[in-house]
Amino acid sequence: MKYFIIEKDKSYTFSDYFHLDPPIDDLLDYFGYIYDRQDYALPKTDVGLQTFGYLKEHTQGNLYQVDLSSEIARREALISPVLFAVARYLKAIVKIEYPMKVNEQLKGKIDYFIRRENNLLVVEAKQGDLQRGFTQLAVELIAFDKWLDDDDKPIYGIVSMGNVWQFGILNRHTKIITQDMNLFRVPADLDELLQILLAILG
Repeated sequence: MKYFIIEKDKSYTFSDYFHLDPPIDDLLDYFGYIYDRQDYALPKTDVGLQTFGYLKEHTQGNLYQVDLSSEIARREALISPVLFAVARYLKAIVKIEYPMKVNEQLKGKIDYFIRRENNLLVVEAKQGDLQRGFTQLAVELIAFDKWLDDDDKPIYGIVSMGNVWQFGILNRHTKIITQDMNLFRVPADLDELLQILLAILG
């Protein structure tokens, strides 16, 4: 017998899934998706990163100059600068606190998302507890899968505490959501993170 914390007649927002912390494999199965975790081979661009030379020093300074005890502080000091820099380079638009409603169990606000042509990146910012944050991100990826037009391209997501970033990937054909077990630290792994972000959205 499967255990479900989700009541089918009850309304939920994306953030509710973070606080309820249901078993992620059961939760995704409830929505018709499969949970997987592995060292995922994320795409990387081979373009030079000279344009972003200032960013490592900027984020490094923010680590010492900003009190990072709140989620909004982490967003402003460590997440937004990276996303804005990538968006400027690609001439893309960053949507912030984007309202979405697919149905009563898939609704809420998306912290950030960037869409460029047919490529999409969803970002969920958290103060702490990366695993709970990934559960919320997974539900947001499902919402986008149901909201977007049919397309075989994967949907990429990130859960981030500012100084730590983790990717999730939704395969729209197989309905598998993969949690990449690699963690990217800012500013230490910033160059590699930028190569991945540019490849995903490029």
